[in-house]
Amino acid sequence: MAEPTLSREQEHEERRAAALAMGGPKKLEQRRAEGKLNARERIALMLDPGTFRESGLFTTSAVDADRDKTPADGKVTGTGEVDGRRAAVIAYDFTVKGSSSSPVSNKKMSHFKELVVQVGMPLVYLSESTGVRMPDAMGGTGMGAANSKKRFLRQRESPWASAAFGYCFGSAAWHTVSADFAVFRKGSVLAVSSPGLVSRATGQQVDAQELGGWKVHAEVTGYADAVADTDEEAIELIRRFLSYLPSHNGETPPVAPIPSGSGERAAELNDIVPQARTQTYDVRKVIEIVADTGSVFPIKARYGKSLDTSLVRIGGQSVGIIANNPMFKGGALDGPACDKATSFLVLCDSYNIPVVFLVDQPGFLIGLEAERNKIAGKVINWMNALSLVTVPKIAVTLRKNYGQAYINMGGGLTADTTAGWWSTEVSFMDPTSAVSVVHGVDAESDPELYAQRLAEMAKGTTAYDVARVFGVEQVIDPAETRDFILGALKDHYRARTNGIGEHLLRAWPTSY
Repeated sequence: MAEPTLSREQEHEERRAAALAMGGPKKLEQRRAEGKLNARERIALMLDPGTFRESGLFTTSAVDADRDKTPADGKVTGTGEVDGRRAAVIAYDFTVKGSSSSPVSNKKMSHFKELVVQVGMPLVYLSESTGVRMPDAMGGTGMGAANSKKRFLRQRESPWASAAFGYCFGSAAWHTVSADFAVFRKGSVLAVSSPGLVSRATGQQVDAQELGGWKVHAEVTGYADAVADTDEEAIELIRRFLSYLPSHNGETPPVAPIPSGSGERAAELNDIVPQARTQTYDVRKVIEIVADTGSVFPIKARYGKSLDTSLVRIGGQSVGIIANNPMFKGGALDGPACDKATSFLVLCDSYNIPVVFLVDQPGFLIGLEAERNKIAGKVINWMNALSLVTVPKIAVTLRKNYGQAYINMGGGLTADTTAGWWSTEVSFMDPTSAVSVVHGVDAESDPELYAQRLAEMAKGTTAYDVARVFGVEQVIDPAETRDFILGALKDHYRARTNGIGEHLLRAWPTSY
């Protein structure tokens, strides 16, 4: 007896249900047991309720044998809203062949990469993948059919953000390190190839976390801009990051209401920062007071710790802060700190976010290790990037400010406007070191002569000496820092272009 023919409505509903079922109840239940969200649950948290508009629901693998095993071809894609603003999302569905990538799913992803450039909205990757799918990409036909001409072109027309949730190999790795903001959930692993493949290729057993675990990328490579304990926290971090950015580079970031109490703790700055330049303190406390209450959003907090980079709001406006932190290495700038500064300048300039330097540094870290890690090139990378920044740049010196780092941190007219606290000390070198270099005298061999020479070297280094030659525009009470920045933001707003910069750094590499 022939089976009854399904109506078009019934067939459509069956196909739709099969696609929405992802990898099936067993795999979905296993994820729940492991405390992991599935791709569609992640999208539901990422986007405002009821706003998701899916595209590509009925795609499958082009390999006939996998047609019924690859709902949505392992990638759930579409658009929606984040805090009322349009955004596109690509969620890797690990329950479908480990969310491996095929020509079909790559076609879906390419569509949204092109769409966000055309219309001007952010793109969010919710990443977790085993890499390229076999046999789809095998052989000359598999490779020869690839269309990769502009697959990873980044000119920062619109923000990209990515969350690495688990294993991220292949395109999940490429999209994460290409993003403007990448958050790693603890337990995630990002690498070019899986530990198994690396072990087979090298003949050595490789531990996944040692190869490319979240801690490696938070503390060693610097790929992780933030770290989350859970899927939910990772998604909330992306939503918060996007709140500081415009939808595209042709507009300024949204202005937020100023929370009550903002700026009321200004007088505390005189107590937080010790007068003696050798005493340490945590510059993050200074940032908290200068910024609008509750608005500080650290970037790469576990990497290059002698330099703090944070998105904040000041007067409701998005601002990027680059601040030396004497709590780590005395605030000396090493290679990771240089890379961190350069990356942050690229982010801010690309998306029309003014930059504020809070300066208290003894110079660049020197020595054999520093030179072998290419500190000279990293210093000039930073300097070159700073020269190309076209958003407002504001520099405030808190205490010491020495050497070439004086230039990199907004001195020497590399910032649009400058101020120095009355505790400012500026020179080519720390006077205690300069005595030994210039006179060959140290405190132990000849204390009296050393003290005499030190007094000579310390002359002419105060805030008022710098101001005398217009090296800073103003000398201020620390308590006036927020007001100085607010005034500078008004003075240096690019009214002729409605606050939009030239984006000269738009093609700077995202990872280097």
